[in-house]
Amino acid sequence: MNYFSKIVYNETLWVSLLAWVLAQAAKIILNFLLEKKWDFRLLVSSGGFPSSHTAIVSALSISIGKTQGWDSALFAISVVLAVIVMYDAAGVRRAAGNHARVINYLVEWTRQLQADRLAGNLQQERLKELIGHTPFEVFGGAFLGCAIGLLF
Repeated sequence: MNYFSKIVYNETLWVSLLAWVLAQAAKIILNFLLEKKWDFRLLVSSGGFPSSHTAIVSALSISIGKTQGWDSALFAISVVLAVIVMYDAAGVRRAAGNHARVINYLVEWTRQLQADRLAGNLQQERLKELIGHTPFEVFGGAFLGCAIGLLF
């Protein structure tokens, strides 16, 4: 069997990607229910409920546990990876989003001052503020990913 067909038939890979797609689709549906408008840009955006990063690594871990054994080294590696991704989603990336919010405020404030030469020449684009997750969003992604991993 060649490498391409091995990838095509890798069930663990497809289960993990399915969890990511369903998490991203859930964001679109939830946004429609709350905002009454479709926003398909959410399909490729970060942040929001549920965390697709968490969903994909959770499904990966569960799938590896089911296929390779709950006591396998691969399962242990995938769990450690999942913990790192979840910590990053709720910690580091959330903090970066908070920093972006402050930077955007300072840039706008500087533009409004118009008191010095820098304000007139400032060409800073707005930084994306929603790049991290709340613990609830991470939990939602973990729940979705584990459910998909167990079902498939």
